[in-house]
Amino acid sequence: MLPKGMQQIRTAIGSMIATCDEELDTLLAQAQTQLFPRKTLLNKPDRIPDEVYFINKGLLQVLICDRNGVEHTVHFGYENQFIADYSSFITRMPAKYLLRTIQETEVVILPRASIEWGYAEMKEGNKLGRLIAEYYFLYKDARIANLYELSPKERYDSLTDTFPDIHNRAPQRMIASYLGITPVHLSRLKKAAMKI
Repeated sequence: MLPKGMQQIRTAIGSMIATCDEELDTLLAQAQTQLFPRKTLLNKPDRIPDEVYFINKGLLQVLICDRNGVEHTVHFGYENQFIADYSSFITRMPAKYLLRTIQETEVVILPRASIEWGYAEMKEGNKLGRLIAEYYFLYKDARIANLYELSPKERYDSLTDTFPDIHNRAPQRMIASYLGITPVHLSRLKKAAMKI
């Protein structure tokens, strides 16, 4: 019998690489499932992250604070996604990005030891890591390009392609921050979209 909350991550990994129950059992032996209330920080800005999260249910905001303490939303983490401050995890430097729950969120917490075991011992562990890294590279590359190539309206129009149902799940101020516009501008774009 699987520990509670582990079936989704097993299915997700199985859809990415060829693996077996024995490998998955060992990879997930140190993992744990945890339910966090909304507005919970999963990491701290002065701490080196030693875990990667897999989202079973809920929604996360990935944000960074500027020098004035203003929060900027850079990503939303959805169900069936792996999420972490990957740069800090890899370099073992203090976290730059914060991960905060927007809704009550259940995650599988994979400690560094599990990740390192997966790379060293799983037949396709390196492939799994590469596929997750490629996903985030492509996402970040598209995000940067969109900020420079698309108008705010075009970014707004394509938002639900990347984050389905985001308007019903995240506060408007976070969505505006993600789009790089003010909440007032977002309100205008929403009203214009409803008239079409």
